[in-house]
Amino acid sequence: MNTQQPATKEEMNRIELVIGKILRVGVVISATIMIIGLLLLLITGKSGYAHDAFPTTFRAIFSGIATLKPYAIMMFGIFCLILTPVLRVIVSIYSFYKEKDMLYVWITTFVLVVLIISFFFG
Repeated sequence: MNTQQPATKEEMNRIELVIGKILRVGVVISATIMIIGLLLLLITGKSGYAHDAFPTTFRAIFSGIATLKPYAIMMFGIFCLILTPVLRVIVSIYSFYKEKDMLYVWITTFVLVVLIISFFFG
């Protein structure tokens, strides 16, 4: 028997504020990283990679960041931008769980699994 009460309206408002903050902060962080990479590209005049090449794997991105390659830094900014809605899905799962809406917990969990699988195979 589950005696836990559904989330109150105040709790749900706080969760919605957290979701909004995640989206705003994620966009600001990714834009800042992209701007840093762009400034580095403009200052050095080089991408850090051969012509028409850019990092596409996590290993290549992080090793490029370690050596301050502008394209790697910009790709990391794009990765952060992609990660932002994923974090929103995770918080939504928690929100639906607090509301005791198990149908949406399972649907949103399925969406999260599909997103994660698409990152590895996409």
